[in-house]
Amino acid sequence: MGIDYTKKSAPSGPPPAGGGPAAGPNKLTLTKADRRVDLTKSGERQGVMRVNLNWTNPEPVQKKPGFFAKLLGAGGGIDLDLGCLYELADGSKGVIQALGRSYGDAHKPPFIALDRDDRTGAVTGGENLHINLADPAAFRRILIFAMIYEGAANWAAVDGVVTMYPTSGPQIEVRLDSAVDGARICAVALLTDTGGGLTVQREVEYISGGQADLDRAYQWGIRWAAGRK
Repeated sequence: MGIDYTKKSAPSGPPPAGGGPAAGPNKLTLTKADRRVDLTKSGERQGVMRVNLNWTNPEPVQKKPGFFAKLLGAGGGIDLDLGCLYELADGSKGVIQALGRSYGDAHKPPFIALDRDDRTGAVTGGENLHINLADPAAFRRILIFAMIYEGAANWAAVDGVVTMYPTSGPQIEVRLDSAVDGARICAVALLTDTGGGLTVQREVEYISGGQADLDRAYQWGIRWAAGRK
């Protein structure tokens, strides 16, 4: 198991005919074959987009286990967390996550906020990031990730799904359906400013280690220090 980290201050159904992401009523599902979709067009302004993580805990966490219990995968259920790395257009970078209480703010930089820390999977609404798309050009890139903070790293058991709810256009769904047990972090989706708007690309890449290892895999460049909830 990797070490958990928090931010330290740093410098500045089948696819539709003709291809494209699988579509349902008001929903697009990104797949391995069709990974990318436009979120905003150049100059388009939206409201606050909700990014929801929902999952099933096979055995809700009753008590936080000790360090050695976590190494052995003991402690009952799984605590799955939602977060993101961000880089703004001005070059500032950071992380939004419950670990270290880096909850952010949707109405001032970084224009991203996390609403809660669901430690059991029992909260109907799951965990949500709120990304303010009033000025999409304020973002250079955002990497949405899910992390098994506590419990055995068994992704198949949690059946996780991340859904984005833009204020314009269909919902965008990414299912964590390529489980790699033993890896504690999954890079779910990458939002990128292409110069012609923001795109969303399915990643579903599993990373062994902690947030610093996720950072290195995507060459983000944040300085990290050990942290806890």
